[in-house]
Amino acid sequence: MKLNLEGQSVAVFGAANGIGRAIAEGFIAEGCHVLGFDRTANASFIVTGDATNYDQVQSFADRFEAIDHVIYSVGAGSGKFGFPFWNLHPNDWAHVLDINLIGAVRVAHAFAPKLIERRSGSMLFLVSVAGQIGSQTDPPYSAAKAGLINFTQCAAKDLAPHGIRVNALSPGMVKTDLNQAVWSASQQHLPEAERQTYAAWADEKIRKVSPLGRWQQPAEYAAMATFLASHNAKNITGQTLNIDGGQVMHS
Repeated sequence: MKLNLEGQSVAVFGAANGIGRAIAEGFIAEGCHVLGFDRTANASFIVTGDATNYDQVQSFADRFEAIDHVIYSVGAGSGKFGFPFWNLHPNDWAHVLDINLIGAVRVAHAFAPKLIERRSGSMLFLVSVAGQIGSQTDPPYSAAKAGLINFTQCAAKDLAPHGIRVNALSPGMVKTDLNQAVWSASQQHLPEAERQTYAAWADEKIRKVSPLGRWQQPAEYAAMATFLASHNAKNITGQTLNIDGGQVMHS
């Protein structure tokens, strides 16, 4: 399938590692001009910055004379096991919401005028199956991603008259730093004798939650992200697309 993305400009937030890095590399492979944004600049195409700082986000947006596609692949949990929810303190929520939800809102605010000026392009937010099923593992994270799914729809409606599409891409079980942080938090409340290694925990969880029974890979999200940016997806907007091995099925 020809994507015809050559020469287009792409901003990728969270481009240093994991899914964000795979997406950035996917657009580079398609011949795009990619500039990444992350707290760690571990590649020449990445600018150091913090998505919780609007001035830094706006300064990054100002680097682009024109922009075609914006991807927000930033996520962080509370670092605690939230089942039941009162295991957490209300103060544990603010930072998680700031990174996962308000960070994406900052990016949308910074880049929307540039996309509107061109009357074309797309935004893509990385969400999570946790935002669709009310995952009890980390309620602040689940709520933040649910909010981002809703904001995706709001932004899609607002930007559609300008020819701009907005979608959400929802991972399931992927071996990333965030996934390992979930494992670490889940072990904290257990007696020493009941704690599992990451490999054992992950193997058990993937068999429980995924009908296909296998991990998803970062490259799969890169493939979907580039497709959604292409002319082949010109009528796809306001959607949440799951790559989750069948973990979330809506009847």
